[in-house]
Amino acid sequence: MKDRFDYEISTQSQVARDHYVEAVDLVLAAQAGIVDTFEKVVEADPSFALGYVGLARGKQYGGSVADAKIAMEKARTLTKGLNAREQSHLNAFGLLIDGKGPEAYSAIRSHVDLYPRDALVAQTCSSVFGLIGFSGKPGREAEMLAYNAALLPHYGEEWWCLSQYAFSLCETGNVDKASTIIDKSLSLNPRNANGAHVLSHVYYEMGETQLGKDYLDSWLENYDRAASLYGHLSWHSALWSLERGEEKDMWHRIATDIHPSVSLSLPINTLTDMASILYRAELAGVSVPKQYWIDISAYAQRFFPKTSLGFIDIHAALAHAMCGEEEALRGIIESPNSLTGDLVTPIAEAYKYIVDQKWEEGVNLLSSAMSDHARLGGSRAQRDVLEFSLLGALLKLGKTDEARRILLLRRPVLFNTQSLFGMNVEQRSH
Repeated sequence: MKDRFDYEISTQSQVARDHYVEAVDLVLAAQAGIVDTFEKVVEADPSFALGYVGLARGKQYGGSVADAKIAMEKARTLTKGLNAREQSHLNAFGLLIDGKGPEAYSAIRSHVDLYPRDALVAQTCSSVFGLIGFSGKPGREAEMLAYNAALLPHYGEEWWCLSQYAFSLCETGNVDKASTIIDKSLSLNPRNANGAHVLSHVYYEMGETQLGKDYLDSWLENYDRAASLYGHLSWHSALWSLERGEEKDMWHRIATDIHPSVSLSLPINTLTDMASILYRAELAGVSVPKQYWIDISAYAQRFFPKTSLGFIDIHAALAHAMCGEEEALRGIIESPNSLTGDLVTPIAEAYKYIVDQKWEEGVNLLSSAMSDHARLGGSRAQRDVLEFSLLGALLKLGKTDEARRILLLRRPVLFNTQSLFGMNVEQRSH
């Protein structure tokens, strides 16, 4: 038996093999049903180790860490007869499921060098939310681009690999080429949610607000709400509504897809998307109910009681600052993670100063993070909340010309949107 990428797999069950191929594609396309399909794999062949590895990965995606570890332990009891690739595959995911990030990264890179078409392993490093994306290291965008470019010769015109390469191009400023590549990817698999996500980023970076919103809203109509990217794609739609001044549509997306009471996304996405859209709304001059800030601060404290990834921590700090949760905010300021704490602490402090209307102090601290905030993780579009936080504080200081110059220098395609209240002449005249 072989998987879709021509690697031998140690099952003699055609049913298990077919479900395995389907399950891996569900992961690569960020579609719903990953856990259910891997469960069908191991039901068809209870001795198939890689089926349990996939199940562990699916459980991890769903936020069920304990269940993921149980599935991985089962896989480790089924190593008899595994070929070298499968042994390496199991070892790499074992380290990842065990939470040993640096060791997992090293094992995965070595594995991918030997078995580049092992897509389930390769995808752990391919995106802004992967092991490279959250490494906390300088130059992570360039490393992701090099990583995905190196995969291309091994995959050819394969929809998943093309979508990841396109995202890397988009994040490093080659938007035109990214647009061409993602169009090709989506022509091969229009229901690849990762592809729809990448195209949304391409439209965002091009400033194609209406085109992007029309495409994404239509695409979401046939996307399962339980799928991993549904809430985040809704965030993209809500952000475009905000930029167009369509507040009613933005609030509808928040109420139905993004708010923690309704979100089916992973906690990292629920927290960061909700905190981000609320603050972007505040900066655009929209009145945000304080209860929403209370809700997302409480959510952050429930799911992330300790500091973790810098990307999580800055959004949690924002939420805590906006609703006056000083103890939770102080915990982030004083005990950030070692990888990106040099960025997290000043950003968290900046939000405290901004809430206290100490604009100058907030500007100084946010400015210190601008040159290197990519280390925090996430995409350029997501980190724009930091860019706009700085601009919003400058506007409060009356430094409109400086804010306009910075926006034109760093994010020119967003200049004519309604993202910042007081930036444009017609807004300031009201």
